[in-house]
Amino acid sequence: MEKIKVGFIGLGNMGGGMSMNVAKAGYDMVVHDINKAAATNLLELGAEWAGNPKELAESSDVIFTSLPGPVEVEAVSMGNEGLIKGVSNGSIWIDLSTSSPTLIRELSEEFEKQGTSVLDAPVSGGVKGAETGKLAIMVGGSENIFNQIKPILDSFGDKVSYTGSIGSGSICKLMHNTIGYGMQMIISECLTLGVKAGVDPENLFECIKNGSVGRGNLLNVTLPDTYLQGKFDPPNFALKLARKDVSLALELGREYDVPMEAASHAYNELTAAMNRGWENKDSRISLLLQEERAGNIEVRLDNSK
Repeated sequence: MEKIKVGFIGLGNMGGGMSMNVAKAGYDMVVHDINKAAATNLLELGAEWAGNPKELAESSDVIFTSLPGPVEVEAVSMGNEGLIKGVSNGSIWIDLSTSSPTLIRELSEEFEKQGTSVLDAPVSGGVKGAETGKLAIMVGGSENIFNQIKPILDSFGDKVSYTGSIGSGSICKLMHNTIGYGMQMIISECLTLGVKAGVDPENLFECIKNGSVGRGNLLNVTLPDTYLQGKFDPPNFALKLARKDVSLALELGREYDVPMEAASHAYNELTAAMNRGWENKDSRISLLLQEERAGNIEVRLDNSK
């Protein structure tokens, strides 16, 4: 893959850092952005400028796009001077945007008619990660194509994962981000209550960071050992004790007039699980209620891998 030419569209906060790392890895590049000034550093390193996506596609073997969202992805790929007008048989397009899984699946079908393979590969790690090459990259599409272009992905990401068929990468990214924003809500509730109840913010935040939550035990230990194995007995932490803790937090919230919407939802879930007779099971058994609501979707890890 050393002799291929890499096209890169979208040189903003994320794309700017990623494209620079591709260039620093020694790949010949052609670039495009709605703001030509964003390409200055790349052009100084020897990259070529393309006036539009079609022109870039005509000059590239592998094309990357890093765009704000679905509207821009569709416009760049399918517009009057879009990528699809310039791609050739055997070329590869990798969309790094956080976008719609449904859209990238539809676009993949159109590009396949031109003999072009499509991967969706959204990234996580922020601007700093894009600059330093410390990004998680979640890739969906043909595994053979993924293996072909992985050296390029490795030039700007240190955690590159193949996730499955086209659209899978986007699904993983959307689930990741939504978990993060949901966590922010309950963290905000607990921080405001803790401070209003009399704890210094620095002390409160330090205790949360030093505890099981801050150490990442939920994702790295607890869920993999319990819920994701379907193992709730013997309990790691009993449901009745978890409900007691959340109940005490809600009592404190009422005492200090702090609304606790996310915590109240957690309490209701734990209570519904208690009413199933699961009080002595591991508290993570309450997550089975969401599996039921999702249409009996069972989420388990394969220990044999």
